[in-house]
Amino acid sequence: MTRIFTAAAAFSLTLLASIAMAQDVQVSDKMRAEIEERIKPVGDVCLQGDTSCGGPAVAASSGPRSGEDVYNGACMACHSTGAGGAPKIGDAAAWADRIAKGNDVLYASGVNGVPGTGMIAKGGCATCSDEEIHAAVDFIVASSQ
Repeated sequence: MTRIFTAAAAFSLTLLASIAMAQDVQVSDKMRAEIEERIKPVGDVCLQGDTSCGGPAVAASSGPRSGEDVYNGACMACHSTGAGGAPKIGDAAAWADRIAKGNDVLYASGVNGVPGTGMIAKGGCATCSDEEIHAAVDFIVASSQ
C-alpha cells in the first residue's frame, strides 16, 4: 500500500517538475516540501508478523478473559439496558426462571444464542471462547441472584 502511495508521489513530483520546466517556472525547495507534505500518505498498513513496521509488538493475552471482562466487552450493551428484551443484570426476578434451568442451559444460550430473541451466539463476540462465555454467564448469574 505504501509503495503505491510512494509511486504516486514520485509520479506527481516528476509531472510537476516537467510542467514547471516546460513553462520555465522555478519550483523552490519550500514549494517542493509543501507539495510533498500535501501528497504524503496519511498512514501505513502493518500486517501481523511484519517486522518492518514502526510500533512495538502488542502482547497477546496470556489466558482467557474474566467473566466480568467479557460481560463488559460483549454482554453489557444489552444486559445493562434491557435492549432487545434482554434481562438486565442484577434483576433477580427476570433471571430467576432462567437460573432455575441450570448452568448448562444458560451456557448453551450464551454460546449458541436463543432463537427467536435478540440473543445471538456468544452475544456477537467473535473472539470469545466458549470458556469465556461460560465465565460471563457465571458473572451475570452471580450478579443477578
